[in-house]
Amino acid sequence: MVRLSLVNLYLHGFTDPHIFEYDTLTSEERWNEFADVILANPPFMSPKGGIKPHKRFSIQAKRSEVLFVDYMAEHLTPTGRAAIIVPEGIIFQSGTAYRQLRETLINEHLIGVISLPSGVFMPYTGVKTSILVLDRTTVKRMSSVLFSEIKHIGVSLGVKRTVSEHNDLPTVLRDYRAFYEGGELSRCSWLASREEILSNDCNLTGSRYRPAVVNGDTRLVKVADVCSITKGTSSSTTTPPGPYPLILTAADSKTSAAFQFDGPAVCVPLISSLGHGKAALHRIHLANGKFALANLLVALRPNDESELDARFLFHALDMKRADIAALMRGAANVSMKPDDIAQFEIPLPPLEVQKEIVAEIEGYQKVINGARAVLDHYRPHIPIHPDWPMVALADVCETITDGDHQPPPKASEGVPFVTITNINDEHKLDFTKTFFVSESYYSNLNAARKPRGGDVLYTVTGSYGIPVLVPENIRFCFQRHIALIRTGSQLLNRFLLFLLASPFMLKQGHEAATGVAQKTVSLSSLRGFQIPLPPLATQQAIVAEIEAEQSLVAANRELITRFEQKIQATLTRIWGEDESVPAAG
Repeated sequence: MVRLSLVNLYLHGFTDPHIFEYDTLTSEERWNEFADVILANPPFMSPKGGIKPHKRFSIQAKRSEVLFVDYMAEHLTPTGRAAIIVPEGIIFQSGTAYRQLRETLINEHLIGVISLPSGVFMPYTGVKTSILVLDRTTVKRMSSVLFSEIKHIGVSLGVKRTVSEHNDLPTVLRDYRAFYEGGELSRCSWLASREEILSNDCNLTGSRYRPAVVNGDTRLVKVADVCSITKGTSSSTTTPPGPYPLILTAADSKTSAAFQFDGPAVCVPLISSLGHGKAALHRIHLANGKFALANLLVALRPNDESELDARFLFHALDMKRADIAALMRGAANVSMKPDDIAQFEIPLPPLEVQKEIVAEIEGYQKVINGARAVLDHYRPHIPIHPDWPMVALADVCETITDGDHQPPPKASEGVPFVTITNINDEHKLDFTKTFFVSESYYSNLNAARKPRGGDVLYTVTGSYGIPVLVPENIRFCFQRHIALIRTGSQLLNRFLLFLLASPFMLKQGHEAATGVAQKTVSLSSLRGFQIPLPPLATQQAIVAEIEAEQSLVAANRELITRFEQKIQATLTRIWGEDESVPAAG
């Protein structure tokens, strides 16, 4: 790290950089040195065996994150400033050392807290973090602390880091300039008095102090102010089945012999739907009637149905699943407490407005459900005439082969390498998550393993039985879990494409698939598939009819997209946010 730091400073014009390596927590060697500016992302975890800090810290603690922040605050010059990335424990933990640190910061150093979204440091960690902004001069003349919430950082929050046009970072920077100059803040930031923060156990959770007005007659309220919050008591493994639904964290269907609730409720999971230390909330449930609730969820029930409609609560929370997931903490078991969701704020318009919004959303949803039913149930159907001869697939094809049996050497650029993950349920090739092989590797492949326009690909492992027509003028190579079929003069490739997707051929695939962990259709089985072979003119007529049907199916897919945008626009409106996706007309 010392070498990297030196190179970094050289590259940024520091011709004589000074970097010293020593343990600030156990060594007093440089205790009397101070800094004008500190920018830091200190370690969040204590080393194996713990920490044995020296005695000069004003706060006695064993946690590295507490000691690092205390050290930096103490080692600012009288006009010094700092920005320190900290884990969420610093923000709200109730331990003595945590509270003492926050109290000292609020009184002597802290001017701002910037809440960052979970995943901002992916792929290294998904831990939720914040930035503490310290300014020893400004704190003396500012009676308030600036809280900011960043939701978008210009790239996606997953491992891939896809570039996005949404970025709150420049907005928050402008808010800090406005804070110093007495200007107007954006929707990303708000102020809270130091007295209010100190009276709230020095808790630095920004949502506690956010203003309670969204727009017009809609106000922001905490969930706890309008709902009862009850944790589930049932176990998904030991609860005996019965006549009542058992609501689980996922969409699994189970029942219970007894019920815990009767009436409408919004059920929110307390644990992440992802493993590996990642916070995510894929599903919120709307339940009605008598039901049981698993012990990893909480039920939110309106205190007064004349004030809050449960269906409105569901839609409001469902839009903010990512923000609710951001409340989760932990390394292996990422979760939150009922008290966390209790402090979450929702917009509360008048009841008649809530009902109008619910009716609008549910109307859109009915259209979406109908269109999805078409997509789910449509399969190309080819009525097989008894006069058509049945032939083995290999008898009417030039080639039936598979792809590379060994993972190829990857290259930074060149020819895409397609796996079964690049073939989607819409029978299309998706190159967004592929890697490359070199031109020389591609050139040395057998000609039969170089797909060309008009070939049919067919998945033979895992999600076997998905056919894809290879587009014209595109080069790629592929893995052995995919078969390549090149038709002969008696068989139209598009007729084969629709035939392979039909129930008649899917049945043959199911019967031919073997294996335990992963079902596979062997090449020999595929070559022996029996297919009907009508005259070419009949094949062409069948293809034309199915393509006409598929154009109607595609219209349903577009309908779903448009009405999902309408729902998103409606939800965005009730939260009083700028609409990033316009509603389609």
